[in-house]
Amino acid sequence: MKVYGLTLILFLVSAGLFAQSGIAKIDSGTIQGARYRVLFPDNWNRKLVMYAHGYEFMGARPLQSQSPEFLTRMKPFLERGFAVAASDYVYQGFALPQGVDDTEALRRYVVGKYGKPDSVFVVGHSMGGGVALATLENFGTNYQGGLPLCPLSSRPYLQCRKEFDMYATFNGLFPGVAKSLAHIFDLSKPYQAQDARQMVARAMEIKRAILTKDSVLAVAFAKRFDLKLDDLPFSLFFNENVLRDIAQKAHGNPFDNTNTVYSGFPDNLIVNQKAERLAATVSPDGLFKKYDRTGNISKPVVLIHTIYDQLIPPTYGVVNIENMVHQQGKDALFTVKYTSGQGHCAFSPEQTGKAFDALRSWVKTGVKAKAGFID
Repeated sequence: MKVYGLTLILFLVSAGLFAQSGIAKIDSGTIQGARYRVLFPDNWNRKLVMYAHGYEFMGARPLQSQSPEFLTRMKPFLERGFAVAASDYVYQGFALPQGVDDTEALRRYVVGKYGKPDSVFVVGHSMGGGVALATLENFGTNYQGGLPLCPLSSRPYLQCRKEFDMYATFNGLFPGVAKSLAHIFDLSKPYQAQDARQMVARAMEIKRAILTKDSVLAVAFAKRFDLKLDDLPFSLFFNENVLRDIAQKAHGNPFDNTNTVYSGFPDNLIVNQKAERLAATVSPDGLFKKYDRTGNISKPVVLIHTIYDQLIPPTYGVVNIENMVHQQGKDALFTVKYTSGQGHCAFSPEQTGKAFDALRSWVKTGVKAKAGFID
């Protein structure tokens, strides 16, 4: 009981939530090393949502589909009579290409076992929103439409390069507060993911350090990366884990800022003179090429984003993908809705449901969903 106590408690909590939520059946197991869960509501109408989850720290537990929060996020779809199928992916961390493959493998399994659904939509939060977009770009014939929420919708290299540049400039202006990029990408050191349970304590340490050094500069630095000051330490904590994970998966450093000229700071000359500089040691293609973003969507997409997002700002979550879709001539298949939410994926179930209803109506009637605000 001491070893399995937490797992047992989470299982019992999840089971209790499922029992109270009109779930008629749960199909779970493993496909090619990836755990999955398929939820069938009492009123299943032979419609299916393929759900792709977001970024998980390496070693984080429980896996996303096993978490009690999973049911809350899936409630808008289950209430509408949709079964929800979700893969936990073969591995954690940056897993966008793997997420596409594992989601497609799970879709084939569900169709093979339960028959072809009347309609299938792909939905995803954060990195999973990137999985949803890549799925529509590469396997769109299997879907009626997609709902990416606060998605990693830029080219994955560009999104992750933002985290690299934040660290490079932060370490130049606030040396000794965070780990250096040289340390993070040093493969001779044993890999150690930060414990998410220590995030608050570590963020408070970072905040005290930067406010002590220069509170005015700290505010300006946060603004340069579309952040509120209070969110800067948490973003640095999160981004360090992302960069450590990338170093391991890429087998080196795929980023090179030796030629980068940084701008948008109070004193750009000082920033460029002090920024930490690293040359790439491996090609970015090894990690980022497969299912790279193209904007070549083939089915209707309703993308929903909060007006403020500390991990994927609207510039990365909306503007870049909008331009790519336009370049592909696919504007007729793309609509963006936004909320007043103040945080990453900070949507209410009602907002998610409204966006999903707009997508379904678009698919049913052929009338494009209207862009704009969701209250």
